[in-house]
Amino acid sequence: MSAAPKARCRRPSGEVVLGVDTHRDAHVAAVLSAMGTVLATGEFPATAAGYCDLLKWARKSGIVRRAGVEGTGSYGASLSRYLLAQGIDVFDVNRMDRADRRRRGKSDPLDAQNAARTVLSGRTCARAKAGDGPVQIARMYKLTKASAVKARTQAINQLKAVLVTADPVLREELAGLGNAELFRTCARFADVSSLEEVGEESVLQATRITLGLLAHRIGQLSEQIREVDARMARLVEGHAPQLLDVVGIGPDTAVTLLITVGDNPERLDSEASFAALCGVSPVERSSGRRQFRRLNRGGDRQANAALHRIVFTRLRVDPRTQDYYERRIKEGKTRREIVRCLKRYAAREVFHLVKQLQPAPRS
Repeated sequence: MSAAPKARCRRPSGEVVLGVDTHRDAHVAAVLSAMGTVLATGEFPATAAGYCDLLKWARKSGIVRRAGVEGTGSYGASLSRYLLAQGIDVFDVNRMDRADRRRRGKSDPLDAQNAARTVLSGRTCARAKAGDGPVQIARMYKLTKASAVKARTQAINQLKAVLVTADPVLREELAGLGNAELFRTCARFADVSSLEEVGEESVLQATRITLGLLAHRIGQLSEQIREVDARMARLVEGHAPQLLDVVGIGPDTAVTLLITVGDNPERLDSEASFAALCGVSPVERSSGRRQFRRLNRGGDRQANAALHRIVFTRLRVDPRTQDYYERRIKEGKTRREIVRCLKRYAAREVFHLVKQLQPAPRS
């Protein structure tokens, strides 16, 4: 009687592509072969152990060198950092094509398969940001500052709205004061009101208390903004001091551009790709005999606004930019066309400066 044949373990053969549809609590993954065949799908928790299990599971089907991940800047940020640390090229996948969604339907496994197919076909070529170095720190500071500025503006508007309906005597007392002196004066109202005896409040007293509390809030938010500004300035001076040597670039603008570039500037292949990322690359709109280019309305709008500030600062203080503007005006160019060209030049200059940065070490 012959012995039973031994069971053979299935060994991974060839390269496969991983696609992940990310969510808050769990991620759905799909593994596709080089020919586009779905080899496996699975769901894993959005935890450190879940990321490790996901990659081990995917490697059972083959060699994983590329992965398409939805939401690399939100739900998929932690997973993207883990995959990058494992030496896998991670690509940022946009949402599923609408025509394809109508034809095939919508589900998490289908979205994961679509993410892998876009990488496999080459439709997705935007590499994910690393998010594990100084630029990620700058992103946190920028977020804090933006919310503090918004809250301070709201508090200032509320304080001035209260003044509009305040008692005429109080309004006349504060009339003609600049913002800084107005806030200091109103802040003293809260200090005085805390020493008053508790009793029946009048409208005037409530108005003074409200003005005092709003003024204190404005002062606290202003202090937070100054502290964050100082931290961002130190970060830029330590990470990318060459940006501060350029006319028109200050710490805040430098931080915005660094956030756009990310911790892995090597993912940007050319200055044209960086210009497109910032939304300053020209877009062809030619038809027939009419040759025309329009402004790019896509890209990172914060980076676009940063380049806009650089250009208009240079138009005020930089003689070279002013001479260029006058020369192009004489050639018949419009102001909008000249600004577009200047933003493109600024993007080129910034690109060559940030390419000098060393990529963040992988943890």
